[in-house]
Amino acid sequence: MITAPGLSLSGTADIAGTRVFGPLEMRVPAGRWTCLLGPSGVGKSTILRTFAGIDDEVALDGTCGADDGAPLAGRVALMAQSDLLMPWLTVLDNALLGARLRGETPDRDAARAILSRVGLEAHSDKKPGALSGGQRQRAALARTLMEDRPVVLLDEPFSALDAATRARMQDLAAELLRGRTVLHVTHDAAEAARLGERILLLTEHELQTVAPPDTPMPRAADGEETLAAQGRLTRRLLEAA
Repeated sequence: MITAPGLSLSGTADIAGTRVFGPLEMRVPAGRWTCLLGPSGVGKSTILRTFAGIDDEVALDGTCGADDGAPLAGRVALMAQSDLLMPWLTVLDNALLGARLRGETPDRDAARAILSRVGLEAHSDKKPGALSGGQRQRAALARTLMEDRPVVLLDEPFSALDAATRARMQDLAAELLRGRTVLHVTHDAAEAARLGERILLLTEHELQTVAPPDTPMPRAADGEETLAAQGRLTRRLLEAA
């Protein structure tokens, strides 16, 4: 049983002397799905990279880590905005890339099962160049799910998908990541209303909390409470723009 920690981030961040975000105090509850929305350029992706420990350009004046006091290194899976697929590897081998880089024995059967769940079973032997944008994004999602980490950071993970496929992938991710600590950056108010167990809105001036629907996620896209939450979020986003 994977134990997922909560996350915390406080302080300010700068890149080359330019303020990226903050000051802010952020808490991401353990084992829950948190959606982070806000206008472009307010630092949402930088926050993900800071938690992942991969943004050397960012100077953080503050603290960032897990609430259990243990290092986050080795416990985080990040799905970035770019799919970052290796063009010389097949879809199957891209899904297994993390294991190969760590020197582990790749579980090809598990990878094939995940690729089947994301609708890419028939494309597992293709190279990324033969895929559409939506297929590439699903391949990146499969690779992220294969990592099986307690903390999962998602940066616009469904943005390239059509409406029906997006809903299916949201449902799949909600199923397979249940009990994980998920921080999900999205610009889509409807997506946050469907998935968010906690919803945060980051602006240039502050970090706001928006109440999610009082129903379990993933919620029906046309549910009354989902639509009401989508409307509230859209209004707040318009005010923040």
